[in-house]
Amino acid sequence: MALLDGLRVLDLTMWRPGPYATQLLAQHGADVIKVEPPGGEPMRAFRSHFDLLNQRKRSVVLNLKDDRDRARCLELADGAEVFVEGFRPGVADRLGVGHDTLLARNPRLVYCSLSGYGARGPLSGVPGHDVNYRAYAAATPPDAVSPDAGELPVADMAAATMAAFAITAACLRARATGVGDRIDLGMADVLANWVGTVPSPTRPAAAGTAPVPGYGVYATKDGRKVTLGVVSEQRLWAATCRALGLDEHADAPFAERLTRVRELDDAVAAALAALPFDAAVARLTRAGAPVAPVLTRAEMMAHDHFRSRGVVADGTVGSPVRTAAHPPLPPGPVAELDEHRGQGWAAGPPADLTP
Repeated sequence: MALLDGLRVLDLTMWRPGPYATQLLAQHGADVIKVEPPGGEPMRAFRSHFDLLNQRKRSVVLNLKDDRDRARCLELADGAEVFVEGFRPGVADRLGVGHDTLLARNPRLVYCSLSGYGARGPLSGVPGHDVNYRAYAAATPPDAVSPDAGELPVADMAAATMAAFAITAACLRARATGVGDRIDLGMADVLANWVGTVPSPTRPAAAGTAPVPGYGVYATKDGRKVTLGVVSEQRLWAATCRALGLDEHADAPFAERLTRVRELDDAVAAALAALPFDAAVARLTRAGAPVAPVLTRAEMMAHDHFRSRGVVADGTVGSPVRTAAHPPLPPGPVAELDEHRGQGWAAGPPADLTP
C-alpha cells in the first residue's frame, strides 16, 4: 500500500507545474484523474515531457464550455478529495468550476489554484512563465542570460513541489475536520520566499569570486567542470588542499581563509585546471573532499546512485521521496487519450469514477 492510496485527485492543469504536482501525488498512490480539453493537453505535442509528468494518471476529455461536459466535471469533483486547476485567476469561475461552486457541493474538497502570481495582488492578472516569475522574485542574477531549452524551470518545479506539500497538509486537516480549503499558490511567491531566506551579502564580491575558498564551479584541463563545496569545515578544506597538492594552505583556519578568498580560490582553480576531469574527481573523492562532477542529463539518468534509489529508471523518473513502510510506486503507464471515444483511460473503465 502506498502513502496516498485512496486519495482521489481531479487535475485540470496543463504544461509543467500542475502536472508535476499531481505526479508527485500519483507516485505515492493517489488516483489522479486528468481532465483534458478537446484534442488533449497541448503538452502532448512534446511527448518526452508529457510522458514523464503524467505517469499513473487516468485521462478524460471534457469541454468545460459544454453544459453536459461541465456537469460531468462537477460530478467527478463531488467524488474527489482534491481539485487542482492552473487557469489564470478568474477563468475557473467563468467556466463554472470555481472554488466557491465546488466547495458548496463538496465541503470536504481541497481546492488548489496554481498560477504565476496568485489569485490576488497587484500582479495577479499579469501573464508570464518561469523566466518572468524568477525575475520578479529576485531569483535572476544581474548577469543572467536567456535560458536555453535544457535549463531547469526552477519556478515551475518549486511551486509544484510546494503545491504537493500544501495539498497533503490540507487533506490531513480536511479528513480530521470534514472541512476543505482553498489553496492559492503563486509560483513567484515560492521563489520570493526562497530568496527571502538568503541574507543579502554584507559586502559586494567581484564577479566570479567564490564566497569562500573552495566553494564553486571549476574547470578541469579537458574543459569539463567539477564543483567543490567547502565552507567552514577545516577537514574538508584540508582534504581539498592535499588532494590538489596545496599542502601549504591546508592548515589555514576558516577566519584566515575569509581574508584570503581570492588568493586561495585562485590556487584551487589553477590546480584543477592542470588536472583532467576523471583524475580530478578521483583524487578529490579519495581524499574525502566535497566534490561533485557536473553531469549531463544522460549521465545523471545512468548514474548508479540515482538508479539504486529509484529516482530514475530506464529513461523515466520515479518519486524523489523514499519511505521505509510505504515505498513509492514504480514508474507506470501514461495517461492515454482515445479521441474516438472522447474519453481515454490508462486504467479502469469510466464507471470506476462514479461518485
